[in-house]
Amino acid sequence: MTQPPVVLTIAGSDSGGGSGLQADLRTFAAQSVHGVCALTVVSSQNTNEFRSAWPVPASVVQSQIEAILDDFDVKVVKTGLLYSRENIELIS
Repeated sequence: MTQPPVVLTIAGSDSGGGSGLQADLRTFAAQSVHGVCALTVVSSQNTNEFRSAWPVPASVVQSQIEAILDDFDVKVVKTGLLYSRENIELIS
């Protein structure tokens, strides 16, 4: 059996589930793609308002990415909210 392609999303988390990693992973699954992720920021939001954001340090984002790349044959990387200059520099 052929394994589905693996796509890495590097993005923030939306506690309301309407955007960010949650939406990316649902979209990947709907396309029969295996989604993996690295979290850049945790947000508190819902469909009506954005309340707060807690950034994930670049060193932790890097550790997540390295762990994924050590185990998965990632074919595509999709970025979302990187949030900080350090994360942008890391990804670039």
